[in-house]
Amino acid sequence: MLSAVSYMSDQRQLEFFLLRYVPDAVKDEFVNIGVVMIEPSANGAGFADVRFTRDWRRVRCLDPQVDIEMLEALEHDIRGQLGDVRERGVLLRWLEDSFSNVIQLSPTKGCLANEPAKEMEMLARLYFEGPKPASRGAISARQRILNIMRDAFEQAAVWALLMKDIPVAPYTKPGDPLKFDFGYRVGDTIKLFHAVSLKASVDQAIMLASRYPTIANSMAQLNKALPLLTAVVDDDLNRRPVEVQFALSAVEDARIQVVEAAKMPEIAEGVRRDLKA
Repeated sequence: MLSAVSYMSDQRQLEFFLLRYVPDAVKDEFVNIGVVMIEPSANGAGFADVRFTRDWRRVRCLDPQVDIEMLEALEHDIRGQLGDVRERGVLLRWLEDSFSNVIQLSPTKGCLANEPAKEMEMLARLYFEGPKPASRGAISARQRILNIMRDAFEQAAVWALLMKDIPVAPYTKPGDPLKFDFGYRVGDTIKLFHAVSLKASVDQAIMLASRYPTIANSMAQLNKALPLLTAVVDDDLNRRPVEVQFALSAVEDARIQVVEAAKMPEIAEGVRRDLKA
């Protein structure tokens, strides 16, 4: 059995980014179709591969006229250029400059893995699969967190002082359905709280992590205040599954604080002090 030190020393530093299909730049709607993973190394001989989705239904829903053969050929072309280490920089510039923005790149993220190929498989499952139908259990899990949050705020006598259902549309685009559950401003800081259940699916957490940095930057510029988001998660969450670990790591990498619902009384007391209620 590997020791913890040995296990950590075997992990490899990797970088990945997503390829997004964006048929209408005005609407700015996209579907993740590919993931590219590269292992930076001094001699350029590290791991490098690309994986495209094999299920094109979500793409066809977004664009019934999509040229699937072109996208499949693109995967082949990318893999060929990744095979030549001298072409990786050229590849990135080519992807960014070509296709009239129909293919766009997500920001590059870092990760650690012992087996890069398996890490790519997990990323493909996380990013390519469509949102799972919301089950009654998923709805009740998030609602349970919201109830705990409300109870804590009411006990601290700050419920009436909080902003509720704070829309992000003013910071993104009209029609954006995302709303942060609660928040308030104190000085030059905007503190936000959002219930995120990971019991039935990690999709909500990953989506929040991917969107928040852009939203936060816009909020900071428009409000001249620093937004600080706290994600309140299930207090009996099983953190062992690799999907849950990945989602939590993505949330924290997006500079979102993660706390369990059981911590809400302590958080609400901090809100009371901030607002001097």
